Amino acid sequence: NGVCGVEFDRNDIEMNKLVLTTLESRYRLYDMRTHHPVQGYSFLSQEAHQSTVWAARHLPQNRDVFMTCGGNGSLELWRYSYPAQRSIKDKDGHAKGVLGTVTQLQKKKFSTQPIASFDWHADKEGLAVMGVLDQTVRVLLCTKLNLV
Repeated sequence: NGVCGVEFDRNDIEMNKLVLTTLESRYRLYDMRTHHPVQGYSFLSQEAHQSTVWAARHLPQNRDVFMTCGGNGSLELWRYSYPAQRSIKDKDGHAKGVLGTVTQLQKKKFSTQPIASFDWHADKEGLAVMGVLDQTVRVLLCTKLNLV
């Protein structure tokens, strides 16, 4: 179905993870390090928000933590954990990516309207801003992110 947003985990390093958000109440997280010639990049598909997932933004201070924005007016905070081994060889000898796991850390509803945009502050860990389709801009503070 439709893609609403895409974001690499960081733009200052080699391609690593890519999050793609969709109209289908899901996001896909791709491992961009290993490309299989037949199956392509490995990915996991995760249900979120029970509505359109408008965007995903990685925390600048920790690229394994990211926030998703829901069409139901909620934000969901996620953490990615790497697998013990990032790639394996298939029966033909081609490298194939291995995905880790995603854990939901927090979920909070802020509005009855979709949260269409979100951004973290580059220097202040946990400080963020979001744009909601109820014609508001809201400032948000997530605490204890240093413990994740």
